[in-house]
Amino acid sequence: MKRPLSHPQNRLYLGAVLTLAAGLATSAVIYLTAEDTVEDATISAFENSKAYRHDLELYGGKVNVLANDFMSWFDSLWHGRALAGTVAVVTLFAAAALFLVGYYLLHDEGADRHGGN
Repeated sequence: MKRPLSHPQNRLYLGAVLTLAAGLATSAVIYLTAEDTVEDATISAFENSKAYRHDLELYGGKVNVLANDFMSWFDSLWHGRALAGTVAVVTLFAAAALFLVGYYLLHDEGADRHGGN
C-alpha cells in the first residue's frame, strides 16, 4: 500500500533525498569555483621551524604541539577545495540521519500499532 507524502516517514525520506541532492550540488559548485588555498610561505616556514615547535613543546608540552597540528588541520578544512569535501561529508551524515530516523523510529512505531514485533 502506498502512503501519501503527508506520512511522516515519506517526508523524512524526501528530506533525506533533497538534503543529499542540494548538499552534493553545493559541494560540486564549491569544488569547481574554489581555488586551492596558497599558504603564505613565510608563515608556513615559521610554523614548521624547529624553534617554533620547540617553544610550543616547552610552554605546553607535547599536547600543545598536537593541539597546534590539529587546529591547523581543522582550519584547513574550511578553505578552498577542502571545503567542498567538508560540505559533502556533512551532507552525507545529515541525509543518512534523516533516512535512519525515518526508517527506524517510524518503522518501529508502525509495527507497534499493527501488533508487530
